[in-house]
Amino acid sequence: MSELNLEYLGIIQTPAVYRNLPPARLVEHALRRQEGTLSETGALVVNTGKYTGRSPDDRFIVDEPSIHDEIAWGKVNVPISPEKFDSIYKRVCAYLQGRELFVFDGFAGADPSYRKNFRIVNELASQNLFIHQLLLRPTQEELAGYAPDFTIIAAPGFHCIPEIDGVRSEAAILVSFERKLVVVAGSQYAGEIKKSVFSVMNYILPKQDVFSMHCSANIGEAGDSALFFGLSGTGKTTLSADPHRKLIGDDEHGWSDKGIFNIEGGCYAKCINLSQENEPDIWNAIRFGALVENVVMDPDTRKLDFDDDSLTENTRVGYPVDFIANTQIPGVGDHPKTVIFLTADAFGVLPPVSKLTRDAAMYHYVSGYTAKLAGTERGVTEPQATFSTCFGAPFLPLPAARYAELLGQRIDTYGANVYLVNTGWAGGSYGKGGNRMKLPLTRAMVTACLNGELEKSEFVLDPVFNVLVPTTCPGVPDEVLVPEKMWQDKAEYQKTAKMLAELFRKNFAKYANMPEEVIEAGPKA
Repeated sequence: MSELNLEYLGIIQTPAVYRNLPPARLVEHALRRQEGTLSETGALVVNTGKYTGRSPDDRFIVDEPSIHDEIAWGKVNVPISPEKFDSIYKRVCAYLQGRELFVFDGFAGADPSYRKNFRIVNELASQNLFIHQLLLRPTQEELAGYAPDFTIIAAPGFHCIPEIDGVRSEAAILVSFERKLVVVAGSQYAGEIKKSVFSVMNYILPKQDVFSMHCSANIGEAGDSALFFGLSGTGKTTLSADPHRKLIGDDEHGWSDKGIFNIEGGCYAKCINLSQENEPDIWNAIRFGALVENVVMDPDTRKLDFDDDSLTENTRVGYPVDFIANTQIPGVGDHPKTVIFLTADAFGVLPPVSKLTRDAAMYHYVSGYTAKLAGTERGVTEPQATFSTCFGAPFLPLPAARYAELLGQRIDTYGANVYLVNTGWAGGSYGKGGNRMKLPLTRAMVTACLNGELEKSEFVLDPVFNVLVPTTCPGVPDEVLVPEKMWQDKAEYQKTAKMLAELFRKNFAKYANMPEEVIEAGPKA
């Protein structure tokens, strides 16, 4: 037990405060407290109850005078008054009195120049294990003089009262930038803690002229780093895992004037339909020290059933990045030579690979396009376009123009090549004659982007999507590169392509303060 005193936070009379326990001891506490069980491989398996994913409707930013004019208020960044925040916070502190608490003092940011200290106070040992593995872990010497820049208090057992608290459910994620404090109440889903750290960094880093990014990153043998942006289901994790390149990180990075750095020290991977053959790195990482959420397990054999989605499709595992063999430690790299935007276009009309000008890169980065498939959500019977600002709308407190500006500056200064890769459908829309782009073909395109071979091709301008399409790519048949050639019904292709272009245009109209040249670089409806 640590002597750490939390009274300065308003949390008093705690029988035990355990600070920076090693994973083995956290697992022991979690088992003692019946928070979870061990799988056959030694991973700690928990059921997070009602909340098996992030709850974006329950996220609020405290509307404080010092930050009021900076935040992009709206459906994502919803304000809550300081008075309501104080009321909830005081009751959370009262709720935590008399309870064992688990504290992790760690870092966000592999580059010490931009590193921030985060203190995480957990009601649950299992959640403390998660964040211990997900953030950067300090040495004993670093802990000796440790002082938090930001504090996150996670109390999943505390339930808000919407009628009194001014929130939408019993769960609430409340961010106070002025008080440097986050409260996560009512949800046991560990991703809320991870993304709270990221949201704070997305506020802090741009103020230091650092481009904060929701992306994965890897680095080649020659020190050539690359970034992969993409929403869920676009292949970001799969395509950034490359036996010939080391993984810098799989989700959150910063790009400063010195290069790129991982914000985290761990990975939070999806487990649904996981197989040893297709995802050996993730498969092998599910061992002692990892936290598995909501994967169904045989109570007798303790064998995990990754194909069972009866609890949720969003099954997850958290583990330290060094559980992956081919990893760059520390998680830093030079300025990226290649930036890849991944989209899974279920309409089957976007080119499978295209090059973006600087302005087009800013346009598609802000748009953050992919498509939901029929059957993935109740009521979705046809493909639906999905736009997530900067490939990470739920975590961006500042206006989109600020993040786009930082991207444009980096492209101008360091000359990265930017590509749009469609991992979705070709030859038709999903369910209407189209087929998913074969993974070996997509890998060949990504490899050509990374090794510079694609730059040797001639490029032609797609008249609808306003992107540069290569005429050749090693390992890919020429006809595959032009989506219209893959459609039997050319008129239907034109109709569908123009429909998607119009959806792009309507979505982009909501963004304020965008340069005219960026607007003009988008699709032409």
